[in-house]
Amino acid sequence: MVDSSTDGQIKQGPLQGVKVVEYGVFHAGPGAGAILGDLGADVIKIESGDGDPERFWRNVAGIDLTLKNGNGILFEISNRNKKGICLDIENDKGRDIFNKLVKETDVFLTNLRKSTKAKMGITFDDLKKINPKLVHINVSGYGPEGPMSDVGAFDSMGQAYSGMMFTTGTDEPTLIRLGVLDQATAITASHAVLAALFDRERRGIGQEVHVSLYSSALWLQHMNYMFGSVLGIDPCMKLTRTMNSPLRNHFKCRDGKYIICTHHPERKYWPAFCKVMGRPDIVDDSRYTDEKGRPINFEKTIPIFDKIFEQKTRDEWMNILLDNGLMFSPVKSIMETATDPQAIENGYVVSFEDEILGKMSIPGYPAHFSEGRAGIKSVAPGLGEHTDEILKNLGYSEDDISELKASETVK
Repeated sequence: MVDSSTDGQIKQGPLQGVKVVEYGVFHAGPGAGAILGDLGADVIKIESGDGDPERFWRNVAGIDLTLKNGNGILFEISNRNKKGICLDIENDKGRDIFNKLVKETDVFLTNLRKSTKAKMGITFDDLKKINPKLVHINVSGYGPEGPMSDVGAFDSMGQAYSGMMFTTGTDEPTLIRLGVLDQATAITASHAVLAALFDRERRGIGQEVHVSLYSSALWLQHMNYMFGSVLGIDPCMKLTRTMNSPLRNHFKCRDGKYIICTHHPERKYWPAFCKVMGRPDIVDDSRYTDEKGRPINFEKTIPIFDKIFEQKTRDEWMNILLDNGLMFSPVKSIMETATDPQAIENGYVVSFEDEILGKMSIPGYPAHFSEGRAGIKSVAPGLGEHTDEILKNLGYSEDDISELKASETVK
């Protein structure tokens, strides 16, 4: 998975040479390590002898997540691009190995609880004694301070606590599926790591960084939050289609698929829309159009256009509407994007093949670099898959490694 530019030079990831050591579980923390790996960083994942519990998480909402290699697919998502070592850091020999890894790394990433980090001696204050220039990134449920600072959380709890479950505009709180907040938190954490690394380049200092599900959820809802705070309006109130004009709405087509549009300013697009839909008369009808040429009386106009959209398939409408300069999009299922030419040609969806998992379609890295590449390099490691390799790189001999395995310091 290495690209070459037109002049024959191999393109490397922008984080080539950056070293990351991760001691985390599930996705919100380890997902950040996977993203850093997408960008070219060398990521070592430390697991206890029991392994990251995400390896064995094989059911979500009735969906069987088990893969051919026995792992759950969530572990593969969270741990691509990493090398794995099974290490007991709570005994002296294991701690010595851990300290050597930390001394040589740029970033230490963890999402263990505050009390657990203190108990294990892996807080920033502990590790900066080993590596003063370390970037120590912590991912938590609710943040480093306050009454919830040592309370664990998962994606759904972060969505609930932050108000995200009401963003769908339904009567009851609804989860945005699947793992959307976990992934947003992983992105936030990787973003923070890049900022801290840049700061270290300029000032030569290491530092501690905190990110949480809660902080990421609020940041993701920046627009909603400002509506509520400044205007005193709940932007997540229950929504009906007739609250929006036909130029900011979705419609069901003849094949049962949906189409959606957003046009601004509306007076610019309203005549063209009505003409394409075969109802140019609506533009001059004061029941449906105001004196500034904008659509009104949505309770009446939406049903009119609903009936018209039922006459053609989604793809037929898309061709007609785009040809006439209108801003529509098909409402796609996630499965449809796997074969979408726009996604494929831009590398937003890429093919990847693995001996165990087979051929798969996965999201590509969302940004392009003219002088580098980013994206998946390898699938998630087996439990302790790279233990020997990592120890040899630290200077341990074959005999040393055998002794460490015999004492169950490593696996």
